[in-house]
Amino acid sequence: MAVDFKDQVKQLGERILKLKGSISTEEATKTAFVMPMIQILGYDVFNPLEVVPEFTCDIGIKKGEKIDYAILEDETPLMLIECKHWNKNLNLHESQLVRYFQAANAKFGILTNGIIYRFYTDLARQNIMDEKPFLEVNITSLKDSEIDELKKFHKSHFDMEGILTNATDLKYMNEIRSIILNEMSSPTEWFVRGIAKIVYPGMVTSKVVEQFTELIQRSFTQAFNDTVTERLKTALNREEAVNRLQEAAAVAPQDGIVTTEEELEGFYSVRAALREEVDLDRVVYRDTMSYFGILLDDNNRTPICRLHFNSAKKYIEIFDENKKGTKFELKRITDVGNYKDAMVKTIQTYDAAKKSGSASQNIEPESSDPDSLESEPESSPKKGGSEWYYFNMEGNRIGPVDSGALMRLAASGEVRPDTQIENSLGKKGFARRVNGLVFGPENATAE
Repeated sequence: MAVDFKDQVKQLGERILKLKGSISTEEATKTAFVMPMIQILGYDVFNPLEVVPEFTCDIGIKKGEKIDYAILEDETPLMLIECKHWNKNLNLHESQLVRYFQAANAKFGILTNGIIYRFYTDLARQNIMDEKPFLEVNITSLKDSEIDELKKFHKSHFDMEGILTNATDLKYMNEIRSIILNEMSSPTEWFVRGIAKIVYPGMVTSKVVEQFTELIQRSFTQAFNDTVTERLKTALNREEAVNRLQEAAAVAPQDGIVTTEEELEGFYSVRAALREEVDLDRVVYRDTMSYFGILLDDNNRTPICRLHFNSAKKYIEIFDENKKGTKFELKRITDVGNYKDAMVKTIQTYDAAKKSGSASQNIEPESSDPDSLESEPESSPKKGGSEWYYFNMEGNRIGPVDSGALMRLAASGEVRPDTQIENSLGKKGFARRVNGLVFGPENATAE
């Protein structure tokens, strides 16, 4: 499957928000909103053996009844999808899907207007679609947990038994959540009596129920407000910590590296180009004074490319199988996607060398511009190709010293002041303090 499922779904949601005002028919809704979603789920909308439009669902004596899409597995309907115009109320169309569900003997029914998706199955009675969906999502405002549930319907992840088991849990959780929300807004007598019996020492009379109804409502409101306040405080504290890290990085004398918006745009354009070819978690960046490096597996010895955006003209540097770099001028930042094939070939070369244990993995990349080679901090030994590494308090090496890694490690608490560091040539030193945070080598000495 596509390695960036989450990104694809969110991009579709953003696209829907931009386009929905110009979508005037149900057919346009299906073409612009629903078919892309089916594709994101890994199904080929152009393969009639996998996705069948206008699938026939004959019901009793009624012939020629058709549902918008059926997703097949071994020629058997797996999912039925009934579509409506994006501004239609789905509550008015559930009965239609119920009939199709029973006629086609499918396991899952989906009712959608291209924005809201409702997922049904037959948990209560075999081959009779449940009255309520076990999952409902809005593509334009997805939570991470909902994306995880959607991902279970992807072709490469599809596990019917697992989904059915999870559907049962989701069904009950949705009902419990609905009960809790109703009790919060308008507590029922049985709920009030149950709470009162736990906390009130005397007999629970009608007067006590009336008193506790108000107390419970106030308690719910106070608990909710306290939770929101605490989360806001946590968010503000995190933002403050990030600001301190950024300020500390800005004053670090051995760094002086500023990652620009253009460099980040180039990085995300590279990721977008490679999304179908490599796990995007493996594609990371390290910024330097001379260039913006995009690496495979966060390893300086496996550069995917380098972006040179520090002058009026912008260049991308691509590496061949011998790690020799060649620069190409970019007219636009998004033109980095034109070098996808070369980057993919580079990644395949690294992966092949890693599998075979080839020594080429350890060869330093040779830049086409000698001046673009990354320099080390002034306080570190002047040896070509050396890198500084952090050691944690147990003496285990954590990772290389660069501005991004430093901020991440300091924020996570893995690196503390006076943490021992060592470079790749065996030189040792200690981390320095900047506003109480750890930011790089100081007093490096040979041992």
